[in-house]
Amino acid sequence: MPSPAPVTGPVVGVIGGGQLARMMGPAATELGIELRVLAEAPDSCAVPAAASHEVGDYKDLATLLSFADGVDVITFDHEHVPNEHLEALLTAGVAVEPRPTALVHAQDKIVMRRAVEKLGLPNPRWAAVKSVEDLVAFAEGRWPVVLKTPRGGYDGKGVLVVPSESEARNGTAAAWFAESGFEHLLAEEAVPFTRELSALVARTPTGEVRSWPVVESIQVDGVCDEVLAPAPGLDPEVEQAAESAARTLATELGVTGVVAVELFDVPGRGFLVNELAMRPHNSGHWSMDGAVTGQFEQHLRAVLDLPLGDTGLLGTATVMKNVLGGENTDLFSGFTRVMSSVPEAKVHLYGKGVRPGRKVGHVNVTAPAGAPAPETNTGQSGQDSADQRMSALRDRAREAAALLRDGA
Repeated sequence: MPSPAPVTGPVVGVIGGGQLARMMGPAATELGIELRVLAEAPDSCAVPAAASHEVGDYKDLATLLSFADGVDVITFDHEHVPNEHLEALLTAGVAVEPRPTALVHAQDKIVMRRAVEKLGLPNPRWAAVKSVEDLVAFAEGRWPVVLKTPRGGYDGKGVLVVPSESEARNGTAAAWFAESGFEHLLAEEAVPFTRELSALVARTPTGEVRSWPVVESIQVDGVCDEVLAPAPGLDPEVEQAAESAARTLATELGVTGVVAVELFDVPGRGFLVNELAMRPHNSGHWSMDGAVTGQFEQHLRAVLDLPLGDTGLLGTATVMKNVLGGENTDLFSGFTRVMSSVPEAKVHLYGKGVRPGRKVGHVNVTAPAGAPAPETNTGQSGQDSADQRMSALRDRAREAAALLRDGA
């Protein structure tokens, strides 16, 4: 008998070998997509999850051109590839999604602020500043203000809260202007927000857009700690406006793939746009187990211009809890306890070496559709019941994450 024809499918190249590329792996396998990863090192955590990989420097154009040979589309685990290299890939006929004209809005916070302003979406008060004098003039005596590097910041890095004019002139801010290497820094008002939200959408090159419910993102020391999906008690008008803003940004900026629009929830002002991420995002990890189509599958669909999947909830709510490294370096030592004590928890580990404070995994816990809130009392309001359910989910997710972090 003749040999069967080889199974062939689209080839997606991912620049970056971190946990986001790793979590694209199972989604790619299920869809019959070949995932190739350009990893920073042989032991990058995405390597075991990819069909193939190369090790190379994403800042080297020759490496990028070689990696792109034979792939159907290039996408990203991070936003740090030099934009001029991405333009060179396009010139060479390589499909790059999202395109550099869109990606620059996630790479450069000043470019992003200008775009949000041009689109008439709600920005904090902001300015591009070149000096301490510019910063003091921007503050207009209303301290504190927030100073950010336009590029390279994440998880609280590249952000400085300046409490007073004295600190601006004599403290770390002055050193930032002298040593940052940027012509301008970004100054923003210190927004009096009550919580942080995230509106996640996906868009195809031909313009189909799908959105997930707006979620609450809880930060600890500048790092995402928990995500509550959907955001509890969110005014429906604010939710609709936030989702609409995310769709507008994805469409008007020409984004392809998943984009996370991080927002401040501000009493009396609705919401303000905080930052953009044009890739799967920590605030969307809950969707892996809490939505019909998770963000990693959706991102692959989008960059290949395939029809997007349903983003409806699989339960009434989902809590995502990050697992941060602690003193225990063997996460598997807690597997038996977490699986027996919190059997409903879905565990996602990143295959990374453990060090205190490092993101090494996350857990998702979903309340099934129709599940009653624990200890529901007669006469409880619907919101009270929902709050109680969310509180119980958070407790379970925290328990699972702690067992993984601390071990047996």
